Amino acid sequence: AAGSSPRYSAKNFAIPVNFVYYAPEAKHVSVIGDFNEWLPDAHPMKRQPDGAWMIQVALTHGHHRYLFLVDGKTRLDPRAQGVGRNERNEKISLIAVS
Repeated sequence: AAGSSPRYSAKNFAIPVNFVYYAPEAKHVSVIGDFNEWLPDAHPMKRQPDGAWMIQVALTHGHHRYLFLVDGKTRLDPRAQGVGRNERNEKISLIAVS
């Protein structure tokens, strides 16, 4: 019957997003955010030959908050779409996925 199959909308799908952070001197870089419970080891980034670190993360539709963790220190994304604040009033990077 028509209408019996589930309807899929864009917000149910994850979209691959590239995160890039330039830190040639860094030994370890990862991306932390509301999409991985802010866990430091969830998304370690891969160092590229030019000194940039990169990872592709599948994000759901909507707004996400994140930071880079560079050798244990949090860093804002200089190329972020926006800057917000977390519960402790610390600056965080924002990305909108659509």
